[in-house]
Formats: sequence, C-alpha cells, structure tokens
Amino acid sequence: MNRKLKNTFALLGVLILLGVLGFGYIYFMQKPSIKDKTAELTSLKALSYDPNVLNKMLKEKMVKAATLDSILSSRKFNIPKDLSSLKFYDFLNLLSTRLSEKAKFNIDYLSKNTDKEFFYYDYRVSGYGTFNDLFQLIYGIEESKELKKVTKLNLSNYVLAPENEEPEFLLNYTMNVAVYFSTNDRYTSATYSENNLSAPKVYDIFYPLIRTEIPPNLNSVLDVQGAKLLALVPDGAFVADARGKSYLLIEGDEVYLGYLTTIDYKSKKVTFVLNKGGIVETVVLNLDRSLRK
Repeated sequence: MNRKLKNTFALLGVLILLGVLGFGYIYFMQKPSIKDKTAELTSLKALSYDPNVLNKMLKEKMVKAATLDSILSSRKFNIPKDLSSLKFYDFLNLLSTRLSEKAKFNIDYLSKNTDKEFFYYDYRVSGYGTFNDLFQLIYGIEESKELKKVTKLNLSNYVLAPENEEPEFLLNYTMNVAVYFSTNDRYTSATYSENNLSAPKVYDIFYPLIRTEIPPNLNSVLDVQGAKLLALVPDGAFVADARGKSYLLIEGDEVYLGYLTTIDYKSKKVTFVLNKGGIVETVVLNLDRSLRK
C-alpha cells in the first residue's frame, strides 16, 4: 500500500473518530441539557401573560384580600402574629389613664406557653385601687381587640384611712393574664382598630354596709350629737352644737353625717337623718321650753 493511500485511510479514521465523539457529546451531554432548557422554556411561555391580564388578575386578588381582611377586622377579637412581649406593658400603661389616681399596679412577665396551635405570654399584674378601677382593668383586658384573658384572680380588702380624711375602701388584687399570639397571620387583620375599652360604672360589691370608720367633719358643719334647737322661724331653725356654736339651717342643709330633712314650725321640732357608717338614724330636736318666750 502506497503512502498516499495510507494517509487517506488515516484521515478517514480520524473523521470517523471525530464523528463518533461529536455524536456521543451531543447525545449524552447536550441532549439532557437541551431537554431541561426546553422544559424551562415551555414553563416560562406558560407564565408569559399579557401585562393587561396580569394587572386584572392583581386587582382581583387585591379585592379578595381586602374582603378577607375586612371579615377578620370585623371580628371582635384577633390573634396577632409574632407578638412582642413588651407590647402588653404599653397596653396597660395606656389603660391606666382610665383609672383613678388611687390605682397602682405592677406587671411581671412570667413565661411563654402554648395552647393548642397558639402561643401566649403569661403575666402577673398586682396592685390596688377602687372596685371600679379593678373592673375597668379587667374589662379593658378582656375586651381588647388582640385576644387577652384573665386566668386567675385573688382579691383582698384594703382600707386607706389617712388622718383627718375620709377613709377609702380599696382592693388589693393579683391576677394572671394570658396574651395570645400566633406564628401566622390567619387570625389577624392588616388594619388594626381597638375595641371600646370604656367600662360602665358598677356598684361596689366590696363596699361595707356597716363601717367602723367614720369620716371626719372636714367641712365643719353642724354635729347633731349633743346639739340643741334654739329657735324656729317659718323657713329655718337656729341650732347650737355641743360647743355652743350656732347655725341657721333650712330644710335640705347638710350636717355632719347627714341632712336636715324637716322643720315642723307648728310642733316646734326639727328632724335630721344621719348615716353613721351604714346605720341610718333619725334624730329629732325639740325646742327647749325654757328657751321659748
């Protein structure tokens, strides 16, 4: 075989080898990649919407989201997402502006707990105040938009009796409060509006009906105890207290622990109604005959 023929066969072998290698590269290397790119292209084409269509879909989704949010917002209670443990302190500080000057309380953070699919922070609130202060505090906690619950409550009476001042019948209290939250926003709304937290005035069930603490005579009005009726006029009465100080009174005037209710000019007497620590007494003073002209 001559040299020219050998070179021809050699070139032919190289061409065959290059063809096999090229086919192998295309079949084993490029074909899977082409297949993936084709699938990706098909997927992108499926999501290739007209901008007008996309804007229309966005508006529909926004309307639906607003509708769902309004439903959640109209509910009396919501459960917020990922609530900070400090927010309850701000809530009670705001609520304290509705209490009287006598009300004082402290807040202690206790723990973080779970309740089914929810979480809650446990706080201890302890302090003192009037019965209506306590009622306002519990009402505000229970009626708050973001769900809170009083889980435990201990009460004891407390009498504040400063010298020369009327006694105050207050309450000591300690209560546990659970503040609920969730790890998702399924139970809350984007627009937050607090409920009405103003509690109605209620009768103080802890105010004693019979009291040993009698308020002092701060207004220096007539003390009927030991008083004498000095004289009567058709519309008034002159009365002297035990120290000899005289007062001119008409019906309805205030006296110590009560009021002058009746002046009976014909029978020469006056009638007082007194409230001595829950015990109501009627005191009648008759005109001393030795003082009549």
